[in-house]
Amino acid sequence: MKAIVQDTYGPADVLHLRDVDRPTIGDEEVLVRVRAAGVDPGVWIFMVGRPYLVRLASGLRRPRVAVRGRDLAGVVAEVGARVTRFQPGDEVYGTSPGGSYAEFAATTPDRLARKPANLSFEQAAAVPVSGMAALRAVRDSGAVRPGQRVLVIGAAGGVGSQAVQIAKAYGATVTGVCAPAKTGFVRSLGADDVLDYTRAEIDRDGAVYDVVIDTGGDRPLSLLRRALTPRGTLALVGGGYTRGRLLGGYGRQMFRAPLLSLVVGQRLRTVSAVERAEDLDELRDLIESGALTPAVDRSYPLAEAPEALRYFTRGHLAGKVVLTV
Repeated sequence: MKAIVQDTYGPADVLHLRDVDRPTIGDEEVLVRVRAAGVDPGVWIFMVGRPYLVRLASGLRRPRVAVRGRDLAGVVAEVGARVTRFQPGDEVYGTSPGGSYAEFAATTPDRLARKPANLSFEQAAAVPVSGMAALRAVRDSGAVRPGQRVLVIGAAGGVGSQAVQIAKAYGATVTGVCAPAKTGFVRSLGADDVLDYTRAEIDRDGAVYDVVIDTGGDRPLSLLRRALTPRGTLALVGGGYTRGRLLGGYGRQMFRAPLLSLVVGQRLRTVSAVERAEDLDELRDLIESGALTPAVDRSYPLAEAPEALRYFTRGHLAGKVVLTV
């Protein structure tokens, strides 16, 4: 099969389209014929191997998993002998730990769900990684309730654009933070107010937000806390690809925020990276009800994955970048 692989860490130039063996699956695995796959910060992090902390999981000198990509949408091609939830021909979306930038990807049933019926494969591939992060930020880490005021930083991005819509579905009044060129897009997502970060900082109105969801990863905790009510909640999403070769944004999430949360009235929480079929099911329900519509900024064919990553790193996206297979 054709796949996007890398032999060493580095910029997008290390990615190459090659013929590789099609994955074989075990009794409890599923083989998916990939139709589309999303681009997210995690792909960039594991491509460049920075911050260096991630190499403890991905390989110290070279990537242990050669095929890039994680989230996918496609059609079940084969199922293992013990798999009962899916059968060949089912349209699914989810994630693959073995890489999704390929014609076929192996995964497990607990990482897959039925594809939303009202989405194309391209749209569905924009959901899993970013959508699950957005859902956990709103539902779990943020514990958003009806009537609360929620601030979403990075509201035009893959996670932020979905967090705005999910928070609205949970009954919140939402303010989105974005670049000036994306204010119209963020309003179209349902945001009640939009803050152009080139004109004002997030604490312009004082401590008024019950929940702040930060998908940007580089604002100081002191600034984020100034926008929160005294008992408000800060949900930190991602940030590993910003600032610092050793820890990047993870230092703020793994150490500073948890320690500070012990001595202040506000709750400073890191959004978990767990991938679950149950979350994909809830996202599908939101999508099929019309409460959530994933946005695709731009799509590229699989062979142009390096250019897709270059475009992604330029920033200021309106939704997700997607590869079609």
